[in-house]
Amino acid sequence: MTLAGAEALRAELTRLMSTERPRIVQAISEALEQGDLRENAEFQYAKEEQSFIEGRIAEIAGKLGSAQIIDVTEITSTGKVVFGTTVTLLNLDTDAEVVYQIVGDDESDIKENKISVCSPVARSLIGKQIDDVAVVQTPSGRIEYEICRVQHI
Repeated sequence: MTLAGAEALRAELTRLMSTERPRIVQAISEALEQGDLRENAEFQYAKEEQSFIEGRIAEIAGKLGSAQIIDVTEITSTGKVVFGTTVTLLNLDTDAEVVYQIVGDDESDIKENKISVCSPVARSLIGKQIDDVAVVQTPSGRIEYEICRVQHI
């Protein structure tokens, strides 16, 4: 996982533990004061939400505990595509340029041009360098990308 991805998970964990957990405990407490719990929808909803929050806290803590965190800015730039690098690609069929950062599965977000290291595009790029051509097999056919730039940002 990248350093930025780890920081985002830590921020989410802090928010869940310091804000969401106390809020849901308060909601459960208020629902308990209303009496009969069998027909108390607020209590049922609060318990479900508590279960989700506790599950997410455990999941994030587990991920952070077992993650190998990589600060790409500390990796010596060799011009090769590695985990964490930001790659500028030229689609050789359409001449369209696209920029992707190769990140861990939990960090991937195509809207932010962050692709998983396990994705077909990333797998075809890893180990290649500037001016190499990477061929990606997609459901609609093969796409050839030329690597224009590799950045450690």
